Amino acid sequence: MAATLLPKGLPSPDDAYAYEFKWDGVRALTYVRKGEVCAQSRNLLDVTSQYPELLSVGEKLSGRTAVIDGEIVALDNKGRPSFQLLQGRMHVGSAAEVRRRMADTPVAYLVFDVLYLDGKSTMRLPYTERRALLEALPIAGPCCQIPPTTFGNGARVVEASKKTGLEGVMAKRIDSIYEVGKRSRAWLKVKNHRGQEFVIGGWSTGEGRRAGTIGALLLGYYDDGKLVYAGHVGTGFTDKMLAELQEEMAPLRRADSPFATPVARVKNATFVEPKLVGEVQFAEWTREGTLRQPSFKGLREDKDPRKVVREEPPQQ
Repeated sequence: MAATLLPKGLPSPDDAYAYEFKWDGVRALTYVRKGEVCAQSRNLLDVTSQYPELLSVGEKLSGRTAVIDGEIVALDNKGRPSFQLLQGRMHVGSAAEVRRRMADTPVAYLVFDVLYLDGKSTMRLPYTERRALLEALPIAGPCCQIPPTTFGNGARVVEASKKTGLEGVMAKRIDSIYEVGKRSRAWLKVKNHRGQEFVIGGWSTGEGRRAGTIGALLLGYYDDGKLVYAGHVGTGFTDKMLAELQEEMAPLRRADSPFATPVARVKNATFVEPKLVGEVQFAEWTREGTLRQPSFKGLREDKDPRKVVREEPPQQ
């Protein structure tokens, strides 16, 4: 189940919603059966070996069966989720490298829903009943937590998220069921900063210190099956990130543009097959339909490029 962006304000009536903090990480469904654990990303990739911390859930449920939904996050030194830090746990191949990075960048699994429990589906139950079942599960520990929810008082929760430096808030109707595979208006995203995922369709060559490497990434989203150009992003990169991007994009080069719309004001463009997805924060959409003041946060490995759309509709 996915949420719909609420561009402005808070939903109404306030007391019809429960409010949770929005976590800046990687979504994961975790299947637990008799101590065995399997975690899957949004695009149904098995990420269990990538995040061994989630195995603790199986130990704590002690033989029970469950399917739980949550977000894998890496915390900075102030205890805030950092998507850039989490990049250090992605794209890791060997078990030895995973163990090394576990020591450098531990992750936590923040669980917010339960879909199946002890032989019964809970997805048709309202949010309030699923939440009660979730809070009764003995899964809390160093690697797994059930973050709090607040019924009503949305403005207070949003203000707390801003003071804490979090991405925003999720507003969930208290009578809503879990709608599988659907982007529902029963769950609403209230963001403190504009941002979303974009498909990477190429890059432009850098100058100065970045001469000969990536200067900016060319971004797009799908509309009616066509890749629409959304502008380019040239800030937010670390040297390590640039090296990884260069390596990921090298085998994807193509001669022509993958975009169905013109790529304006870009020199020395190299195009790639639209296979990679990146998270980008930005100030606003321009009237021309491109991003203003974008900043790159990192690659996403849990999103199907063909499902990347413009979350915020154009103003009329």
